[in-house]
Amino acid sequence: EVQLGESGGGLVQPGGSLRLSCAASGFTFKYYYMSWFRRAPGKGLEWVSGISTGSSSTTYVDSVKGRFTISRDNAKNTLYLQMDSLKPEDTAVYYCNVEKFEQTGSSYDYVDYWGQGTQVTVSS
Repeated sequence: EVQLGESGGGLVQPGGSLRLSCAASGFTFKYYYMSWFRRAPGKGLEWVSGISTGSSSTTYVDSVKGRFTISRDNAKNTLYLQMDSLKPEDTAVYYCNVEKFEQTGSSYDYVDYWGQGTQVTVSS
């Protein structure tokens, strides 16, 4: 069973930093592309960042480029998001995500897995 567990959220002042972690289990972590998403109050789900299996490729939404850094430790089955220079508009619940191609019934399809999320609040 795929399990993702985020941690590290909290209340921080503008300009501050937080490091989010996502502990993964139930699948071979090192073989999968991993992503961070967020949902701000009253808004839809937004993709934030993604990282390739060997960490050679990382991508970010424009609004966090230069401030957030995604990384992973395949030996620890853990995904990270270092968030610096935080802004009030970064306030959201942050989720880690893995998409797996799996058998669903009599066919195969992409299935998204999510953790429970961790709240990040940026406020003075």
